[in-house]
Amino acid sequence: MSGISKKAAIALAATASLSLLATACTGQADSRASDDPNAKTTITFWHGWSAPAEVKAIQANVDKFEKEHPNITVKVVGNINDDKLNQALRAGGSSGPDVVSSFTTSNIGKFCSSGAFLDLKPFIEKSKLDLDKIIPKPMLDYTQFEGTRCALPLLGDAYGLYYNKDAYRKAGIKAPPKTWSEFAKVAKKLTKTKGDSYAQLGFMPNYHGYETVVDHYMSQWDHSYFNSEGKSNISEDPAFAEMFTYQKSLVDSLGGFEKLEKYRNTFGDEWGAKHPFQTGQVAMQLDGEWRLGMAEAAGTDFEIGTAPMPVADDEVDEYGKGFLSGTIIGIAPQSEKQNAAWELVKYLTTDTGAVVSFANAIHNVPSTFAALKSPDLKVDEGFQTFLDIAQNTHSNTPPASINGSTYQTTLQDFGYQYESGKVTDLQKGLEKTAAQIDTDIAQAK
Repeated sequence: MSGISKKAAIALAATASLSLLATACTGQADSRASDDPNAKTTITFWHGWSAPAEVKAIQANVDKFEKEHPNITVKVVGNINDDKLNQALRAGGSSGPDVVSSFTTSNIGKFCSSGAFLDLKPFIEKSKLDLDKIIPKPMLDYTQFEGTRCALPLLGDAYGLYYNKDAYRKAGIKAPPKTWSEFAKVAKKLTKTKGDSYAQLGFMPNYHGYETVVDHYMSQWDHSYFNSEGKSNISEDPAFAEMFTYQKSLVDSLGGFEKLEKYRNTFGDEWGAKHPFQTGQVAMQLDGEWRLGMAEAAGTDFEIGTAPMPVADDEVDEYGKGFLSGTIIGIAPQSEKQNAAWELVKYLTTDTGAVVSFANAIHNVPSTFAALKSPDLKVDEGFQTFLDIAQNTHSNTPPASINGSTYQTTLQDFGYQYESGKVTDLQKGLEKTAAQIDTDIAQAK
């Protein structure tokens, strides 16, 4: 299992802890690094990967870095979540990390605006890196906030549609759906009831389902979370009402909220062998590129197909896009070895060999154009789908906010209320939610 794949599960929890970090940092960290990057030194790199194969893969790249930079020794510390990172950055001192990483792209607004991660602009300019020519735009977008680039992407995730080819053939379905109206028909056709439950569910639409959260759905509509004045746009942009209306209709057509929730409670762990797609309990799944390797490891006994998720019916020309996220990496502002730290950050994020080998090892999407096109990248038909999504110009991720993913949490909470029928007036609900989002952001500022 990829450590990046855990991002969706931990992102919301990580946001709360970072509110303390934002108040503890001034945002005025001095980025005029004075250490000699050619001097013999030791730097500390904190990352979040924990599975043995992941830890081995990151260490392999660090070993290669040390061979190319014999004066720099890297002490690697894994399994660091945002809570631990927060505490260390607040405490400061020489025992803290020099290079830091996080799976939580939605916290980039806090990292950059608070000064929790160092502004990388001076280092990028000194190294003469033209990032627009090196890294895909969506990945550049989710590693900066309001003009401050405090991180770079270290591999990414692209989300798409997994489908059970055997189930498709039995149902007479020739190809994956490209529009949401087609998707609803396919999901219904693939659904087989069994008493008051299901023998097979075409798709689990509920927001508590694995990866079927609001922002993943919204990526398939043209939308804008905020207007030009920075105010929440969810009650004004019709795309949000369209998405919520569609999702609710999908819930209703596939059996209703209560029946679906009861069935969802029979699912195995998202990261284990008994994931409902892998067991055949659901015939289609929204998920990231890592699911391919996990399904293979679980010994899934049917043929798996991959495709982009469908798009709005009047936006079919944008079919092929998807939701993007990934690991972000930067430099701790308290580090006294920032130039040496930059050498490691630059190597891990822009060296084609390093990016390709890491992507091959943990089955994630490379985060540079050169790595995406490298002949050394291990690619099969299923994985190519996600490489294409990562490079699609319409692929997107929610914009950064000064209070991290708080606005996403607020919108997600509304989604739970609406799909379950506790809120029936969609427009009023969106207006109330928008007002809450604006209040929260104003308080954060």
